[in-house]
Amino acid sequence: MASIFSRIVAGEIPSYKVAEDDKFFAFLDINPLAKGHTLVIPKREVDYFFDLTDEEIGAMQIFAKKVATAIKEAFPCVKVGQAVLGLEVPHAHIHLVPMQSEKDMLFTNPKLKLTAEEFAEIAQKINSSLPQ
Repeated sequence: MASIFSRIVAGEIPSYKVAEDDKFFAFLDINPLAKGHTLVIPKREVDYFFDLTDEEIGAMQIFAKKVATAIKEAFPCVKVGQAVLGLEVPHAHIHLVPMQSEKDMLFTNPKLKLTAEEFAEIAQKINSSLPQ
């Protein structure tokens, strides 16, 4: 059975898409640590990040860099943190989180509760900040 992230890419499950190309997809984390918390995934379903090919990891980091640059522009912060955890969903993914301090990257922190309108506005704000 396809992972929830593969079903999001296929359009079977709605998401707040931030960016997409032929190999990667970026969308807002539904349980964000901060406004702008985005997930970057390969469209090819791979459970473990380090099972991706070297070429895929490199290309995914370049794609994530573009998204992180847009997040930082849309939501001014000191840096955009990156985390690869991957135990909850069996599909490789990168978390991009706007940070004012390293404490903002603690996944035990309370998650934000946002409305559908807030999620849509955040996704649009990041998308419109992507480099052309």
